[in-house]
Amino acid sequence: MLPAYIQIRDKIKGDIDQGIWKIGSRLPSERDLAEQFSVSRMTLRQAITILVEEGIVERRVGSGTYVASQRVQERMRGTTSFTEIIKSQGKTPSTRLISYERILPNEQEVKHLNIPPNSYIIRMERVRYADDLPVVYEVASIPEKIAKQLDRQAVSEHFFQSLIDAGFTVGKSQQTISAKVANSKVATDLHIAEGSAVLTLKQSSFLDDGTCFEYVRSQYVAERFEFYLENN
Repeated sequence: MLPAYIQIRDKIKGDIDQGIWKIGSRLPSERDLAEQFSVSRMTLRQAITILVEEGIVERRVGSGTYVASQRVQERMRGTTSFTEIIKSQGKTPSTRLISYERILPNEQEVKHLNIPPNSYIIRMERVRYADDLPVVYEVASIPEKIAKQLDRQAVSEHFFQSLIDAGFTVGKSQQTISAKVANSKVATDLHIAEGSAVLTLKQSSFLDDGTCFEYVRSQYVAERFEFYLENN
C-alpha cells in the first residue's frame, strides 16, 4: 500500500484535475485537510510539499495554499513584450507600478544602455500580472530621450506597443537567463514564499538602428512562467 502522504497527494491532484478545485482557488487549511484525511499535520504537510514541488499548488505567505495556474510560456525568439505574450495565451495582462523616477544611471545601466553617465534615465519598478496572478517583478531602465516622447502611462503599462505606435521600429534583443531564490521584498510583491525559486532575465532591447531603448532585470515566478527555445 502506498504511504498515506502519497495517497493524499494523489487524491488532491485528482480533485484538481477534475475541476473540484479550480485554478487559483484556495485549498482548505492544513489543519482542516489533516482532519479530513484523518492524518497528522506532518503527514498532510508532506503531501502538500510534493504538490508544491510539482508545481500543482503554491504556498503564499500569510495567505494559504492555492491551486497553481498553468505556466505562461515565452518563446525565446526575437523581441517580444510581456503584454503580447500574455494576450497570445488568452490571459489578461495588467501592471502594478511600484516606482517611477528620473535618475542618473548606475554603472550597469550606462554599460547596457550605452549612454553617457551624466545622461538621465527613467527607472521603473513594477509587477506584471496574468489574470490577476503576479508573474514577474521587473526593474526597467529607459533612456530619458526615448521615454520623454511618451507619457508615463504608456511607458509603465505597454511600453513596446507605445513605441511602435509612435513610429519606432523594434529590433533585436539580448537576453541572459539564470536561476536564483526570491528575497523577502520580491517574494512579497509576487505572493510567494521567501526563498522560492525564480527565473531571472536580464534583457537589453534595441531599435532597428541599434539604439538600446530598454534594459530590464526581471524575476519570474518559476511555477508560473517558463521559457522555451525555438530554432528556425
